[in-house]
Amino acid sequence: MKILELELLSDNLNQTEAFYKRVLGLQPYLKQDNRRLYYQIGFTRLIFSKSEDVKPVYHFAIDVPNNGFTEALLAVKPFVDILPVQGNDVADFTNWDARSFYFYDNNGNIIELITRYANHSYDNAAFNAASYISISEIGLVAPKVTAFADILNLKFGIPDFHRQPRGEKFTVLGDDDGLFIVAESGREWFPVHDKAHTFRTRVVFMQDGAVHHFVK
Repeated sequence: MKILELELLSDNLNQTEAFYKRVLGLQPYLKQDNRRLYYQIGFTRLIFSKSEDVKPVYHFAIDVPNNGFTEALLAVKPFVDILPVQGNDVADFTNWDARSFYFYDNNGNIIELITRYANHSYDNAAFNAASYISISEIGLVAPKVTAFADILNLKFGIPDFHRQPRGEKFTVLGDDDGLFIVAESGREWFPVHDKAHTFRTRVVFMQDGAVHHFVK
């Protein structure tokens, strides 16, 4: 599965634009009537739409090349506090064949930069904003995780992620290219204690060669 477009809310687009430029080196390719910011992150289009006093918080992950992971950490670390995982900057997900690190953006979103070794992704250039591969994960919140996962299975043909057993409060769908992280309402987002709540999320994705769209 590939996440082609992701639209999220932000109460402050000016602060969001400044953060993403300073920390991730990203600049919007389009600003629409002070209502939307459009970014290209690898093959994924990320859109922030203006909200008013909603205080939306999301979790999403950006893929980086295998050989650029350490460079990515070194590039980001001077500008943000890396969220510790058992006292370390880096989370080793052996069962996912991946490593990642986490930090907050200006909105309170929990951003994860991750590299997945199964994808054998390499970039000969020095790490920069063009090195990002895609947005590879988006957290989706549901009151009944199993029921929502079943809908995604049946309607769009998205399989359970083979590296993560299904759970009643947390489950993952997709593959090493793209994942929907489905969490129960009120469950804490890893690796922090922030509770998961539903905020408007629009996703365009490709599964088995077909393009699909939904708003959560």
